[in-house]
Amino acid sequence: MTITLTTDGPAEDRIPEMKQGLVGVATPRPDGPLKVTGRAVYAAEDLPEDCAFGVLVRAPAPGTITLANADELAAFDGVLSVLQDPAMIRRTAQGGAGKAPRQGPGTADFAGQAIALIVAESFEAARHAARAARVIVTGDPGQIDAAAADPEGEPEAQGDLDSAMREAEHTVDVTYRTPSMASAAMEPHAAVAWWQGENVTVRSSLQMLKDNRAELADCLSIPQDRVRLLAPFVGGGFGSKLGIAPEAVAAALAARRLGRPVCVVQERRQVFELVNRRSESHQRIRLAADAGGRLLGLGHEALVSNLPGEDHIEPVTQASRFAYAAPHRVVGERVARVSLPTAGSVRAPGEAIGVTAFECAMDELASATGIDPITLRLRNIPDRHPQNGKPFSSHRLEQALTEGAERFGWAGRDPAPRQRREGEWWIGTGVAAASRVNTLTEAEARITLTSEGALVETDMTDIGTGTYAILTQIAGEALGLPVDRVTVRLGDTDLPPGSGSGGSFGAATTGNAVWLAALDLRQQLASRLGCEEGDLSLQDGEARVANTRHPLAALLNEGSLTGHGHIKGGEALKKVRQATYGAHFAEMAVSDVTGEVRVRRMLGSFAAGRILNPLTARSQCHGGMTWGIGMALTEEMVLDRRDGHVVNRDLAEYHVPVNADVPPLTVHFVDERDPWAGPLMVKGIGELAICGAGAAVLNAIHHACGVRVREWPATPDKVLAGLA
Repeated sequence: MTITLTTDGPAEDRIPEMKQGLVGVATPRPDGPLKVTGRAVYAAEDLPEDCAFGVLVRAPAPGTITLANADELAAFDGVLSVLQDPAMIRRTAQGGAGKAPRQGPGTADFAGQAIALIVAESFEAARHAARAARVIVTGDPGQIDAAAADPEGEPEAQGDLDSAMREAEHTVDVTYRTPSMASAAMEPHAAVAWWQGENVTVRSSLQMLKDNRAELADCLSIPQDRVRLLAPFVGGGFGSKLGIAPEAVAAALAARRLGRPVCVVQERRQVFELVNRRSESHQRIRLAADAGGRLLGLGHEALVSNLPGEDHIEPVTQASRFAYAAPHRVVGERVARVSLPTAGSVRAPGEAIGVTAFECAMDELASATGIDPITLRLRNIPDRHPQNGKPFSSHRLEQALTEGAERFGWAGRDPAPRQRREGEWWIGTGVAAASRVNTLTEAEARITLTSEGALVETDMTDIGTGTYAILTQIAGEALGLPVDRVTVRLGDTDLPPGSGSGGSFGAATTGNAVWLAALDLRQQLASRLGCEEGDLSLQDGEARVANTRHPLAALLNEGSLTGHGHIKGGEALKKVRQATYGAHFAEMAVSDVTGEVRVRRMLGSFAAGRILNPLTARSQCHGGMTWGIGMALTEEMVLDRRDGHVVNRDLAEYHVPVNADVPPLTVHFVDERDPWAGPLMVKGIGELAICGAGAAVLNAIHHACGVRVREWPATPDKVLAGLA
C-alpha cells in the first residue's frame, strides 16, 4: 500500500493523539556514537580492494586548454592512466539540476576547472604526476570583474518609488557590498567508484541523491537504473554538495576504463575553486518612510554574477518581496556573466546576504527616524504578501522580536551610539529580523514493521543535521515504539527517493513521508483488527482498541508489514506565502585602539513550526548564527582580478569563525503550528538561523562605536578607518 499526500491545503495535526512523547523531545543522535568513535564510513574511507587513486589536473586560467605532456605523465612510476575524457571537463551541477552539468569542448570556463585525471596505484604517485602536468591556456580569458560587465535582467517595480523617495519624511539610500564566500565543509568532496558489469556504484559526499543519480547517469550516457549512489554519512555540505561534481564523474569514468575501483578526493585547495561559490553582490537599498516610520517605498536591487549559460541567479531579494509592507517597490536582481568559478547555492542562498544587508539598512532608517529598531520593524509587518496579496500561512515575526527582546534584555537600551565604554572597548547592541521562504518538495519513504521493531528506509541524506534522529522519532511516535526499536537507513539510491538535504526542506518533506508511511502501517493494522485507524492506539509494542490489547507479534504472525509514504508539493504554495521568521540580538565590543571586534553574546529567537527535536534544532541554529558571525566579520573569498583564481583557497587564509570568535549562543523557539506545512507542521530552521544574524552583529558595531561598515567583512582595518 501507499499513502500519497499532495499539499493543497491545511493538514490535520495528529501528533497530540499519538501520546508517545517522542516528537518534540531532545533526543541524542543515534549516529553520534558511530561518528565520535570513527566507525561511521564517509565517502573516501573503507576503500574496496585493488582501489586505484585519482588526482585532478586543473586549468591555471580560463581559455582554450591543452595538456602538453600527457604522454610523459603516463610514463611516471605507478601511473595507470591519464584520463582526458571530454565528459569530465564539467562544472559542478547546481542543486536539483537532475542533468549533467555544463561542459566546454576543450575549454576551461574558469581558473581551477578540472581538465584531466591522473590515476595511479597510490595517491602519492597520482599527486606527483598531477603536479608535473603542463597545461597550456590560450585565448581570451573573458570578463572577470562583475562590476564591469553588462548585466542581464531588470527588477520588478510597483508604484513609483522615485516619487516616494522625494516626498518621504525620512529616506535611506545605501549600497552594501558582499564578497564571494565558500561553503568550506569539513569533509572535502570525494568519490569512490566501481563497476559490476554495466552497472556503476559510487560512494560520494552528496546531498541530493535522486537528482545526483540522474546527473551522473547523464554524464556517463547510461540509464539511471544502472547507477547506484551511496552517501550514508556526509561531513557537511552547506549547498556545495547539492549537485554532482567533477570528482564523482572522473572516478566513474576512470573505474570503467581500468576495470577496477578508483577513488578521487579533492584537495582542500581544489575545493575552493571547483566547488560552487556564493556570488558576490552589490546591493542598493532604498527606504522611504513617513514621520512615524511606516514604509512608503522599498527598493532592493542586487547585482550578482555567474558563468555564461548558468541558470542560477543568487536570489538576494527573495525575502524582501514579502518581509515588510510598502506600496511603492522596486525589487530584483541583475546578473553579470563572468569567467569565475560557478556561483551556486551556499547555505541560505539569497536571504543569507539579502536579509543581512536589508536589515542593516533598516537599522540605518531607525537611526534616521529616531525610532527604536524593534518598534520600526513591528510597524511595518504586512498583513498579506505586499506584492501579490496572498495571505500568509502563518506569521510569527512579532512574537520572535518581542520574545527575543525580553530574553536578551533589550528594554532600557540607550539608542544613541558610543554611550557605553569599558576601558578601550566600546560596547553596543544590535537587532535584526530574520525571514526565509519555506517550501515542501517531493519525497518517499518506506517502513517495514516486524515483531522486533521498525526499519525506516529512504535515500534522504544526513549532512550533520540530525536526520537519523528525527526520522527515528517520527516513526516511533506514530507506531508506538521506543527509539531503540526503530532503525533508520539513509543515503542509498536503492531506497525510496527522499527530498535530499537542501533548502531547509529535508526534515519537513522527508519527515512527512515517513509519517505517511507510518499511517499506512496503522491502517493495515486497523484493518486486521476490524477497526478504524483513528480508533487504534499503538504503544509499547501493542495495538490497543477499546479495552483490548493485541501484541504486534501476534498481529504480524511472525511476518512483517510494509508501509509506504509519498508526499508531493501541490497548490499550497500558490494559495499562501509560507515562510519562517526570527530575530537576532547581539552585544559587541569594539576596540578604540585597534578596531578589533569581539562578539560578547548573541541570542536568536526563531519561529519554524513544530520543533521535532530541540537538541538537533538548537544545533542547527548555533550553526546558522556562527555563519552570520563569519559573514559579518571574517569570511571573504579573494579573487585575483587578472585571471579569477581564488587567492585564499585554504582554511588558513579563508577565515571561518573558530571557537575564540563565537561566544555562548542562546536559542529561543517561538511556539508555532502551521497547518499548511504538512501533517507534521514542521518548517525549515537551519538556514533561517543565518538570515540576519550578521546584521545584528554589524548593527551592534554601529551602536557600540558609531561606525557603519557597508563592505563586508567588517575587518579591523575598516572599523579603524571609521573610528579615525
